[in-house]
Amino acid sequence: MKAPFLLTLLVSATIWSHAQTTRDPQKVLQQLENDLRQAASDSAKAYAGFALSGYWIAKGDTIKARQYLQQGMPHIQHNAFLEGMYRLCAAQVMPVGALEERQAGYLKADSLLARYTHADATRFRAQAWYQYGRVAQRKDDLKTFTDVLLHKAIPLAKQSGDNTLVGKANLAVAIVFKNTAQYDKAEPYIQQAIAAFKNKDVETHELITAYHTIAENYSLSGKNDRARLALDSAATLLPAYPDSEYYLDHYAAEGMYFTVAGQFKNALTSLEKGVAMAKRQQLRYEEQRLVMQQFYAYYNDKNFTKAKTTLEYLTQQPEMMAFASNRLQIYYGFAATYEGLQQMGPAYQWMKKYSELSDSVTQSQLKKDVQAMEVKYQNAEKQKEINALKAKTIQDALAAKNNRLLNGLLAGGIVFLLVVLVFALIVYRNRKKLHEQQLNDIRRQQQIQFSQAIMQGEEQERKRMAQELHDGLGGILAVARINLSSQVKDSCTDHQRTELEKITRQLDHSVHELRRIAHNMMPVALLKFGLQTALKDLCESLMNEHTSIDFQALNIRNTLRQDAQIHIYRIIQELLTNAIRHAHASRIMLQCSQDGNSFFITQEDNGRGFDTDTVAKAKGIGFSNIKNRVGYLHGRMDIDSSENAGTAINIELHVEN
Repeated sequence: MKAPFLLTLLVSATIWSHAQTTRDPQKVLQQLENDLRQAASDSAKAYAGFALSGYWIAKGDTIKARQYLQQGMPHIQHNAFLEGMYRLCAAQVMPVGALEERQAGYLKADSLLARYTHADATRFRAQAWYQYGRVAQRKDDLKTFTDVLLHKAIPLAKQSGDNTLVGKANLAVAIVFKNTAQYDKAEPYIQQAIAAFKNKDVETHELITAYHTIAENYSLSGKNDRARLALDSAATLLPAYPDSEYYLDHYAAEGMYFTVAGQFKNALTSLEKGVAMAKRQQLRYEEQRLVMQQFYAYYNDKNFTKAKTTLEYLTQQPEMMAFASNRLQIYYGFAATYEGLQQMGPAYQWMKKYSELSDSVTQSQLKKDVQAMEVKYQNAEKQKEINALKAKTIQDALAAKNNRLLNGLLAGGIVFLLVVLVFALIVYRNRKKLHEQQLNDIRRQQQIQFSQAIMQGEEQERKRMAQELHDGLGGILAVARINLSSQVKDSCTDHQRTELEKITRQLDHSVHELRRIAHNMMPVALLKFGLQTALKDLCESLMNEHTSIDFQALNIRNTLRQDAQIHIYRIIQELLTNAIRHAHASRIMLQCSQDGNSFFITQEDNGRGFDTDTVAKAKGIGFSNIKNRVGYLHGRMDIDSSENAGTAINIELHVEN
């Protein structure tokens, strides 16, 4: 790129990048249109067209944005910087549903702009990554969205000095943490956004949004007094934007503040104003978001009838039900509301739907993470092909040059050339082998990390569900049992008393069964007293008149990491379950011992046995869980079994104290 054009481009870029934050948009538009009319060179015409396209993108008029984009495109003239700007604008005016195409456009824009180091190229790269993350957010891929903001958009925005984008990206990260109840993590990002938005080159409406976000975060995190101060700060800026969407955010944050403060009438008053404004402006999703806030006000005010009616309305709204996170809130709200209405049947059904959706969301996210890894791998493979083609092109050019020189070379030159070619081939093969080895190592490491993440998430979910079963449903059943017992009075007939006592015994059995399930999901003894005690309790719980378990523990240290204890416990739990349930063993010997950083497990039983070759190829969940956990602890497992001859299993694990 020539120096005079670069200087002109930098001046123009500054105008475009601040087009969205200028106080007088009409003057900006006039200046950009004058630039287009007066442009003398192809590069100036291209840039003026793209600048006007960016202006109308910010205004939400994609038709005009496309028109100016088409005007600028013929004047790019193989200029990578201008092509990068074109790709950025073109991706933004694509149809809303073209998610993959838009992301590909942003990546292409970044690759073109990365060739330049000046502030404007860096700013456009930051915008490309921010928009890429927004598309990931629309795809419900919050992991990619957060990763892109933290490691791409925010660093590039800071480097370019774009305070608006620095604030927006930080605020977007904060909202992800806020929506996942990580309020302490959200707060510093909101504070960084507020600091960026207070700069003079940023529109005040960005600061309004940040104040509303931190007000909600304060209310949700138990700092409701601070929420009032943030709301007051936003209120002083709102009059400059009459009848704008920022008032809707204000009513939502204010409604949350009053709800948390227990001032439900005030909360409903604020929220009703917001609902009315959203209806006038035909903002369907914003209206439904405010109605959801009304539900929380009704529920906390114990007006369960109104709360139920509100939820029934929301279930009929496609905009609200399109997002899994919203459906989770509504399903859980129904369960809690029906519980408040003392209608335990519907409450159970809605809690079941909530649990199933929660599991499906987890599986969906897991699938998306795998797909994201595959995309990264495919991109790396494509880059390899590109590099190979470049190398081949260079090699072909060198061969052509050598062919032209061959006529003037002597026989010794030919021999020398052959030696060089052989040497190059050897080096190429060695490098190729090294590269393939590195790729295999990376794949293995990714598989290990992926397995670790799955198992850690599984244990966390077990612990959470066990606590909710024990403290939530267990408490409800216990209270029901106490209430029922109080009805067994002398005034009852003998028949009534007998029936009530029968129901009481059934409730006692239900509470016992519920606690047994919660204990299996995450045994309290393991967390409180350590691995040896937990294994002893496990063996005793599985013994009965048909099954005896001889448990022996040698030198098990209490200094084992908790995650290692959990994996060892799950391995043994699965082994014992298989021996009892599938092998129908009546006698089981279990021995656990520790020697330094080595942990040994030996189990022998007199069960039916099995074909070890068949089990090694099996895809059952239980056996796969054992193999995954043994692999996680860098261990090995030997199985000695045959049909009708019992089974002996030896496992050696590597643990660190």
